[in-house]
Parts: sequence; structure tokens; C-alpha cells
Amino acid sequence: MKGFEVLTTEQLKKIFANARASAIEEFLSPINTVMEKYEINTPLRIAHFLAQVGHESGELRYREELASGEAYDTGRLAERLGNTPEDDDDGRLYKGRGLIQLTGHDNYELYGRYVGIDLLKTPQVVATRTDLCADVAGWFWFRSSLNALADQDGIQRITRRINGGLNGLKDRKRILVLAKSIIV
Repeated sequence: MKGFEVLTTEQLKKIFANARASAIEEFLSPINTVMEKYEINTPLRIAHFLAQVGHESGELRYREELASGEAYDTGRLAERLGNTPEDDDDGRLYKGRGLIQLTGHDNYELYGRYVGIDLLKTPQVVATRTDLCADVAGWFWFRSSLNALADQDGIQRITRRINGGLNGLKDRKRILVLAKSIIV
């Protein structure tokens, strides 16, 4: 594939077999836009991006982390995310949202500046606006230099950058193999 080739409805349905048809229709165009915008434009990059998005969003079922976010209120993780101990609601306010979950005060502030929206006042908009829900995934991907790791077929390193560990690696690998068989 040279340059960017649009992902089709049929391809996305096969890759995210557990997604609702309405979610496929809702997210197909935003995902294609994001992949073009953030240079996720080779079969390997696309396959890795979809594997991570597929796992992180439960194959487009979740726009927001299921947990309350309380775990991000204290300790090293809170500090790393820019959540302040004085404001014990930061974890809940800035919990994971988007197809690759934006998490933490500092990340909401950075992405908000990038898109020109005060996300510190309205963090939920990342989950409620489909365009932002998809775009934040591409923004994080690009900002974290994940195209280079995708080019190396480095699923473990990509997963660590996104998740901080290897949570869900088996599922991410399953989706990656499926995506590769359809796209590559």
C-alpha cells in the first residue's frame, strides 16, 4: 500500500468483530481521518494502531475507562499524571477517555491546548465527541512516536507505552494478527 489507503467498513467489521454495527459506522470516518492526520499510513502501522485501539476501547464499546479513576488520586502515578494530592477529585475528573485513553491532568491540559478546548473544565467531552474520542488516540500515538515502534512490529513496546505495562497483551496480539491478515 502506498501512502494512505482508506480503511473500509468491511475491513473494520472483520477486525472488530465484537463491535456493534452502529459503532463501526460512527467511528469509521474519524478513524480514517486520524490515521491520515497522524501518518498511520502503512499496513503495519494501521494494524498496530487498530490492535491497540481495539483493546483499549473494547472494540469500540467504551469511550471512557470503566473504573472510577480513584486510583489516579495519590502516589507516584498521580504525580506522573499531574494529578495533585490536594485535589482528590483529579483522578475521577481526568480518568481515561478516548479510544486510547487520555489520562491525567497534565495530558488533558496538553491535548486541550492542542485542540483549542479547555479540557480541564470539560474533560468528559473527550468521550462524548466522536471526533475527539478518535483524535486523542492518534495524537497520543504520534506524540509517543509509536509509528516507529509499529514499523519494527514491536507490540510489547507499543503496549508498554500505552498501558504502562503489558495488560491485555494477549487480546492486543489477537487483534493484531487479525488486522494483519486483513490489511497487510
